Amino acid sequence: MPIVAQSSTETDWVSRFADDVIAESERRAPGKPVVVASGLSPSGPIHLGNLREVMTPHLVADEIRRRGYEVRHVISWDDYDRYRKVPAGVEGVDDTWAEHIGKPLTSVPAPAGSPFPNWAEHFKAAMVESLAELRVEFDPVSQTEQYTSGAYREQILHAMKHRARIDGILDQYRTKAKAQEKKQQKPVDEAELEAAEGSGAASEDDGSGGSAGYFPYKPYCGNCEKDLTTVTEYLDATTELTYSCTACGFSETVRLSEFNRGKLVWKVDWPMRWAYEGVIFEPSGVDHSSPGSSFVVGGQIVREVFDGVQPIGPMYAFVGISGMAKMSSSRGGVPTPADALKIMEAPLLRWLYARRRPNQSFKIAFDQEIQRLYDEWDKLESKVAEGSALPADAAAHARAARTAAGELPRTPRPLPYRTLASVVDITAGHDEQTLRILSELDPANPLSSLDEARPRLDRAENWITTQVPADARTVVRSEPDAELLGSLDGEARESLRLLMEGLDTHWSLDGLTTLVYGVPKVMAGLDPDAKPTPELKTAQRSYFALLYRLLVSRETGPRLPTLLLAVGADRVRKLLAS
Repeated sequence: MPIVAQSSTETDWVSRFADDVIAESERRAPGKPVVVASGLSPSGPIHLGNLREVMTPHLVADEIRRRGYEVRHVISWDDYDRYRKVPAGVEGVDDTWAEHIGKPLTSVPAPAGSPFPNWAEHFKAAMVESLAELRVEFDPVSQTEQYTSGAYREQILHAMKHRARIDGILDQYRTKAKAQEKKQQKPVDEAELEAAEGSGAASEDDGSGGSAGYFPYKPYCGNCEKDLTTVTEYLDATTELTYSCTACGFSETVRLSEFNRGKLVWKVDWPMRWAYEGVIFEPSGVDHSSPGSSFVVGGQIVREVFDGVQPIGPMYAFVGISGMAKMSSSRGGVPTPADALKIMEAPLLRWLYARRRPNQSFKIAFDQEIQRLYDEWDKLESKVAEGSALPADAAAHARAARTAAGELPRTPRPLPYRTLASVVDITAGHDEQTLRILSELDPANPLSSLDEARPRLDRAENWITTQVPADARTVVRSEPDAELLGSLDGEARESLRLLMEGLDTHWSLDGLTTLVYGVPKVMAGLDPDAKPTPELKTAQRSYFALLYRLLVSRETGPRLPTLLLAVGADRVRKLLAS
């Protein structure tokens, strides 16, 4: 029995969409499962921008499940799409893959060395594994299986019967698009071009242009398997279809009522699936949502041709990476969910998608910014625990940390990410050294095993080893810098003596923090607890730079308290003693 929906006035964007989706589902199909949908094309690496296509309906579906409703989240794998081009930077792929352009993705060989049977399965596999880690529950639908099994035969024949009506609808938008283009009279900027390129389906042929008339169906060639075909005749009475292939010259006549080697063009295929699956909610990227594009045209086609209803479909904005432009899966080297999950825990990645409305763009950090994100997440966790978080923030946290099925795995002792990163940087991942340092962070509650700090510790180590350049890694000096020590005046020497004198009594993270900030205060004749002045802050920065130079031969590095713990009291004294 469904639970009464909570009021959306007190919560976040997810709850508001859930309210709308439940109401629409009960209006259209009372008593039936609520259907939400995503579509992914495994044409190359499925990146973190594509993940928004899944996370947006997932979060809404999960909220609906929490309220006691049955939900089906369909992920359509568009693996029967044409192979458009060879993506750059994919390991095991070279220019010879260009010979497969025009074939279905499931008919293209996987990259060399892959254990998977074809191109589509190779790129689907990594995404499926990531979705499992993110606890995304879904019902996979392979479009290759749907089309080649004849599941859509009735819908294909219906579309062909009503091809004139479809052509008329499309022509309205073709005219609008041309008029809009003429009206603008200005070049499209680079960002808009990137948006248009974002999806192969968004720019796919709509079936027009043939001398024999309009046909919304595209056969794959029976000889070369490519879709470079033209329908030259179709007889409604017998469903006989004749096509020729411009790639290899092959031609044949088939009965479409028995033929399963082809697909509807995208702008007809998408609305057909809305009606077939009974989709209530499906978001789309900006490249699908602009005037005259797939989502807009599809709304009229699903209503007038397939007697269906367009889903609630918010537009979602692009996802970026710190220091990188908008992602496109046709380019090599774009980060995938699997890449992100190597350096951050699943709840944090979920939170990045949950806390922003779909139409808000955001960036995912692979650089130093990840430390700030983790600090922000830990601060939110504390506020949630003490009950002081704002309602929308608490809701985003709840959606990140758990699903309707239960809690996501979490780190038992979530030590600060930046601290863990500094420690594994200094120790080069040496377990015994790492445990020694981490157990000294809080002597009153020492860490007894590295497992208590995992998986966060592993993510921080992966970040250090894969994202931090070698020349930015921390290397502690093996011998004192005699030349620098010999050049110090009496005041600098005294500041080092005060630090070494206080090591034993301040040997914890908090204690060392008090010590390193306190020494310049004492040197200025102030109380160690005095509030810093601008002059004092300048003195502290100079003092910190001196310690970094003596310990790691640079003027910056990991936080000094963490660095001192990592180096150890005896070695610190050795390196600082003049």
